Amino acid sequence: MRIIFFAGKGGTGKTSIAAATGIRAAEMGKKTVIMSLDVAHSLSDIFDLEKNLLDQNKGRPVQINPDLYIQEIDIQEEIKRYWRDIHRYLSRLFNTTGLDEVLAEELAILPGMEEVSLLLYINQYVQKKEYDVILLDCAPTGESLRFISIPATLEWYMKKIFKLERTLARYVGPVAKRFTDVPLPDDDYFKALEELFGRLKGVDQILTNPKITTVRLITNPEKVVIKETQRAFMYFCLYKMSIDAIIMNRIFPQQITESYFKSWIKDQQQHREAAEHIFNPVPILSVDLFQGEILGYPKLKRLAQQLYGRKNPLQRFYKEEPYQLVKENGNYHLKLKLPFLLKKDVELNKYFDELIVRIGGFKRNILLPRQVSSKEQVNAKLDGQVLDICFKGAEDGS
Repeated sequence: MRIIFFAGKGGTGKTSIAAATGIRAAEMGKKTVIMSLDVAHSLSDIFDLEKNLLDQNKGRPVQINPDLYIQEIDIQEEIKRYWRDIHRYLSRLFNTTGLDEVLAEELAILPGMEEVSLLLYINQYVQKKEYDVILLDCAPTGESLRFISIPATLEWYMKKIFKLERTLARYVGPVAKRFTDVPLPDDDYFKALEELFGRLKGVDQILTNPKITTVRLITNPEKVVIKETQRAFMYFCLYKMSIDAIIMNRIFPQQITESYFKSWIKDQQQHREAAEHIFNPVPILSVDLFQGEILGYPKLKRLAQQLYGRKNPLQRFYKEEPYQLVKENGNYHLKLKLPFLLKKDVELNKYFDELIVRIGGFKRNILLPRQVSSKEQVNAKLDGQVLDICFKGAEDGS
């Protein structure tokens, strides 16, 4: 089993790269599905498919050739399959605020529902071994990070909040009905949440297993885009996902000699050299700018040839664990590899058995083993690209 995320800033060519990789994998005899994580799906457009073909499949995989499938999630169909009781309660809740019933139903489709549905499919495909290769055409960086944070967030909610909420609703609900018309969630709502969480069980281990799942960041030779790629690199490392390649897309071919493009080519060369220094030792794969749009199977196949040449697109181009927990001199050290990080950007908080790592607007709740969470003192130092978090207790001489 092989899972590859194609992520990066919007407009860098993620969909084309994911589609091209899927074609090469399928031609190697691997049963492959390309899944779109973007709300504004464009996979079918890249393959130049008829819209009615997707409408007939209602969010299910569409077969391109004997070993290649694409899938664009239809949230309305997913509500029927997985979210019915949850959506019903949220619709009632919004409706009590005075919103029109149709608008209430629309607003009840909350951010994250599509992402959870995709995680359910990924878990299903892996557990049932339905495909050899799963390729994820990600949404722009911020939304992709929300996607990979969902398993940890749901686990935290189910362990810390869910049982309390369910108990309160059971005992407070009958009394609350006498004083307010605002509906409290019934047991069907909680059963649906519990079932969803059960179906997601193990998906976090799949996403963070570098032997199965890696991330490839798509970038362009432009200063702003490379900066965004640096941020994405850091945050994927924070979520313990392995990055095995950077793909530099849309490079002006060397054979262009017109004077108009000289400054463009010079700037691109400088940005490419800077990227090689920034992302070293993660390999950078380069793709020249094509003439015209990349649409349809033949052009995507050409793109795959230029991108990978004779390389196996499913190999792990770079192998390294993003962080590790070790014991040194009686103290526990959590070592996070976070490139491009400054000490002032990091905020750490320990709350019982949790370590909360906050970097800018993103945070990660790391559940600590009991022997680590019992340590009272937490210190951190930045050693090159590694954030070394040390856990000590009073008995350790702290």
